[in-house]
Amino acid sequence: MRATSEAELAELILGATAPFAIRGGGTRLVGPKAGDVLETDGLSGISLYEPGALTMVAGAGTPISEIEVALSAENQRLAFEPSDLRDVLGTIGESTIGGVAASNASGPRRISAGACRDFMLGVRFVDGAGNVVKNGGRVMKNVTGYDLVKLMSGAHGTLGVLSEISFKVLPDVEMQLCLRLEGLEADMTVAAMSAALGSAFEVSGAVRDVDGAVLLRLEGFEASARYRAEQLRSVLAPFGEITVIDDQVICEDLWRDIRDARAFAGGGDLWRISVKPSDAPAVLEVIQPEKAMLDWGGGLIWAEVASGKNVRAKMGVAGHATLMRASDTSFAKLNRFHPEPAPLAKISAGLRARFDPKSLFNSGLMGDAL
Repeated sequence: MRATSEAELAELILGATAPFAIRGGGTRLVGPKAGDVLETDGLSGISLYEPGALTMVAGAGTPISEIEVALSAENQRLAFEPSDLRDVLGTIGESTIGGVAASNASGPRRISAGACRDFMLGVRFVDGAGNVVKNGGRVMKNVTGYDLVKLMSGAHGTLGVLSEISFKVLPDVEMQLCLRLEGLEADMTVAAMSAALGSAFEVSGAVRDVDGAVLLRLEGFEASARYRAEQLRSVLAPFGEITVIDDQVICEDLWRDIRDARAFAGGGDLWRISVKPSDAPAVLEVIQPEKAMLDWGGGLIWAEVASGKNVRAKMGVAGHATLMRASDTSFAKLNRFHPEPAPLAKISAGLRARFDPKSLFNSGLMGDAL
């Protein structure tokens, strides 16, 4: 099934008697699905773009590539740099703004600019009773009513089907500088990233790559970026020698590969683990991944492990682990999302019952019964 308008989407949901598997561009795996596929890529198009106000409104099925072309023409960008995981997940299609919003997809710049949900101003969606719901607005200073915008961001389509997103954009930067530091153990890489992020020099990316090197990103006007790079050399001198990469094409390709986790294309089960940065080395020690990368200064771990390995049972620290890529058997055994504590699970179940009383949307994805 495919909706080409919000009214058609509402009509399809109102008359539904069996669950839907909601799909935008089809680029993100969501584990085993129940029911027919409901495609939203027909809800496409930029309906409003005001560069001076740094705002855009687009249908949920609008491809991210179309949005980025429009923004680039005005020297603007999506500051939260949503990831493109097609290479990693082995999917095809084209990522849409609705899929990005529903999954709260946020790249390396999240540590400095914020997540996708922080840039969302308003949403329109259809709930499980076929009602069209509008929340938020098209301006940055809008605080009316309940914050359903944040609720829908990261709900993975389990509370409603997004039809329109309004969001904030930011100016693009003049240049990027990349700093590289090698030869450190895992705990020292986290210490180096923490020192860089805790400095006054506006680091917009801090990663330990799969080879163990620390990579830092500085962005802005050229004179400012170069000054901050020299200051960071002094801050990080105790950790070793720093190489500065100022080739813009190399830097852009490097951070695109990090954003999209391309080092993990193919291979075994892939986990995305969120912990305190200081806990990351201990997690790596106990889960013994075949390949790993630390993003967000150590707060996000990408870990490739043997098929069927239960990373959650081995973590030993507070946090949560999402199974991003696995066989259907592993997804069924381990579940895609980290189990919620009982009180929170009760609240989540209540929200799903309220927004989706017939259990139509991505049933079974986030803990509700199939």
